[in-house]
Amino acid sequence: MPETLGRILDVKPTVDRVERMNQKMAQSVRGFRQSRPAPEPESEGALCGVSADGKGVPMRRHAPEVPIAAHDRDPKPKTNRKKMAVVGAVYTMDPFVRTPEESVDSLFRDPGDEPLSIKRPEPQHKRLWASLPQDQDGELISATDETLGWLAEEVARRNPASQKPTGFLMDGQTSLWEAGQRDLPPDDRIEILDLLHATPRIWEAAALFYDRDSEQAWAFVYDRVRRILRGEVRSVVSGLRQTGTKRKLRGKKREKLAKICGYLQNNAPRMRDDAYLAAGYPIASGVIEGACRHFVKDRMERSGMRGTLESAQAMLDVRSTYGNGDWDAFMAYRIEKETQRLYPHRALVEPIDMPEKSDMPIAA
Repeated sequence: MPETLGRILDVKPTVDRVERMNQKMAQSVRGFRQSRPAPEPESEGALCGVSADGKGVPMRRHAPEVPIAAHDRDPKPKTNRKKMAVVGAVYTMDPFVRTPEESVDSLFRDPGDEPLSIKRPEPQHKRLWASLPQDQDGELISATDETLGWLAEEVARRNPASQKPTGFLMDGQTSLWEAGQRDLPPDDRIEILDLLHATPRIWEAAALFYDRDSEQAWAFVYDRVRRILRGEVRSVVSGLRQTGTKRKLRGKKREKLAKICGYLQNNAPRMRDDAYLAAGYPIASGVIEGACRHFVKDRMERSGMRGTLESAQAMLDVRSTYGNGDWDAFMAYRIEKETQRLYPHRALVEPIDMPEKSDMPIAA
């Protein structure tokens, strides 16, 4: 941004000045979001998708917090330098019906294979936002509550009568599921565990029994993922435990297997993938994973990028507006609001109709 301003205005603003400009701009984001109309129903898909995930954002400490004798101490690992942002996404899309076999084959395709001929429906009117913990009137509001509250508002605007099934698609983070159950409408809400957060556990289980790169491990994972997609999660868990007993796993390996089985067992009600596939629901959260990467990581985790809580939140606010395709409308909104602030009484000035030249009296 400093380079762009330098080219346009022939000035060289400091980094601090640019941060303050960004924070000033971000103050208009919330009002702008609330002013935006919902998309036209005809342009929406038949399903409503909601996702959330956490992403760490590097922070810098405020100057008063830096120890005076910091430079005289031995270097130690830097801890607690990140704050967890909760990223939310809401969109609509049309159903995409497929079989468990089609899904597992798409997951295990070789990079050199021919591209799939089936075209997936595109998400419509995707909206993203991320929140860090907020300090409101001296009270700390969690990032989870902020983001899930915003998601609930978006769902209410775009699916007001719950006429569309709402797929709530996430990983296994308990706090996010609890917030979603509290904030999102219960009618037609379908809780779906992201398949791509379950498959790494199956790979971890395979590595307890076989060499990770062996054909036996590949066949083991392929078979278990296919059975999960068929809705046989509890059977897979039972089989893993039996295999662990037969292989006489001990110590850390036994603990690892118990943790994997516990994860799958606890999320089994959200892993009815056979029913989800038949109904055309999404079962992998590519939308939110991409948002965490492009919306947050690519900007907030670049080399040397550190911010205060306020500056980082401002950057997330502004980036979400740009990423949602609303930048031009946002700038028009800001200009209008600033005009109202600077010239509050301009509406009292009557427009003057200037006469045409031909109607003007000719001086003697």
